[in-house]
Amino acid sequence: MTEPTAAGATLAPAAKPATKPARPFFSSGPCAKPPGWSAAALATDSLGRSHRSKIGKTRLAYCIELMRELLNLPETHRIGIVPGSDTGAFEMAMWTMLGAKPVTTLAWESFGEGWVTDAAKQLNLNPTIIRADYGQLPDLSAVDFSNDVLFTWNGTTSGVRVPNADWIPADREGLTFADATSAVFAYDIDWAKIDVATFSWQKVLGGEGAHGVLILGPRAVERLETHTPAWPLPKLFRLMSKGKLAEGVFKGETINTPSMLAVEDAIFALEWGKSVGGAKGLIARSDANAAALDKIVADRDWLGHLAADTASRSKTSVCLTVAGADEAFIKSFAALLEKEGAAYDVAGYRDAPAGLRIWCGATVDTADIEALGPWLDWAYAQTKAA
Repeated sequence: MTEPTAAGATLAPAAKPATKPARPFFSSGPCAKPPGWSAAALATDSLGRSHRSKIGKTRLAYCIELMRELLNLPETHRIGIVPGSDTGAFEMAMWTMLGAKPVTTLAWESFGEGWVTDAAKQLNLNPTIIRADYGQLPDLSAVDFSNDVLFTWNGTTSGVRVPNADWIPADREGLTFADATSAVFAYDIDWAKIDVATFSWQKVLGGEGAHGVLILGPRAVERLETHTPAWPLPKLFRLMSKGKLAEGVFKGETINTPSMLAVEDAIFALEWGKSVGGAKGLIARSDANAAALDKIVADRDWLGHLAADTASRSKTSVCLTVAGADEAFIKSFAALLEKEGAAYDVAGYRDAPAGLRIWCGATVDTADIEALGPWLDWAYAQTKAA
């Protein structure tokens, strides 16, 4: 039997659940490895070789080819592997392309605020800033697309996403810059509306960090070839060579030395993605995971979604509220689950309101999300009792 507690919530029985998630990896980055992953399963012929050797170039180019295929990326868009994870890729885009037009930045969580800081305080661009609180989406109708526009497609630390690309006009004057690191491979993205996109393998693919991916549409390439930034660029950001786009970057000729082990890990994840049905299969897995977590939340009075609007609620980094919880409560709650091996890394982001954050991307199995529910009940009851 359950017993009542504050705010109409209920406490779970004290007994521990009998079944644990088989893979209790719910971190929002780095995320769960693909099912069936093991280090022994990775190809290793490229290891210990130059990334500029024939095999190195071939594997890098193959990785790019797989990403293009799974993203359904049109040939009009270039895709390159760059240093610095998603952060490095997005900053590379900002530092090389901004300054030609006024800038609008959208922020509704910590990473969007990071791009605000870069635009306002580092590049001194005096951007128009459109903000919303955690759990909310800014007024997208207020965006002036005569400006360059910076936004996060899926706010990893707030669990709030843009519903689609319908708010972006086809005849925009400025460029759109989408930090899409928790979005690619989980949502259908209208690439005609995106001039610049960035992501990291460590999110929906469950790959390793440190490497970023930069996608450039034709309008972004035009900007690079016609605009010279007013500030100096470090070598790692330079995408131009002799007045032209450095095309080799988008064929696997990386700016600096990549980890070929991380590349092979990404290739494993991409090939796994193909095996489950490509983009549609990956999206379906994320959808099923998010639906399973939605049911857990709906069945519990003490759990809620930080993002109240289902149309803008993330289906990957799902942020939850816990009745009466503060930061110390969540820390103890998450520590209990980790100690039992039932769930790892489920505390919300440090800058977000106190709560839980459960990764529901494609590399997580729905059965593990379902098995998590009783453990949340147990940990909540134990933490309340303490």
